[in-house]
Amino acid sequence: MPSSNEIVNTMMNGDLLSQWLGISVLEIGEGTCKIQLTVRKEMVNGFGIAHGGITYCLSDSALAFASNSRGSQAVSIETSISHTAKVCVGDVLTAEAKEQSRSNKVGFYEVIVKNQENKIVSLFKGTVFITEKNW
Repeated sequence: MPSSNEIVNTMMNGDLLSQWLGISVLEIGEGTCKIQLTVRKEMVNGFGIAHGGITYCLSDSALAFASNSRGSQAVSIETSISHTAKVCVGDVLTAEAKEQSRSNKVGFYEVIVKNQENKIVSLFKGTVFITEKNW
């Protein structure tokens, strides 16, 4: 079975959105993931702040990497996010996903996104379905 790093590298190679976002993988372990991106000007909305989809996409990628890191292919079945602080161009966002519980079929994860000042900017929860397919 491939390692957690090999799985995430394979996922990143085919993940064009994560590549466009400029996501860097900082740490990966079984059931955990830490990734990062820098907010660019094309990521802002009409208010001049980062579109909520940016922190959502970052969190969703962290969920995907963490939930697949154990070797079984997993896909999200429910997610939610709370935006707790504004995000601006130039902000460096770090998302850390942690497995909260996991069975043979379902896993639950929390993702906390912080900016470069270590301020929480979003809280994300995700539930995944664990398939019978392996990486």
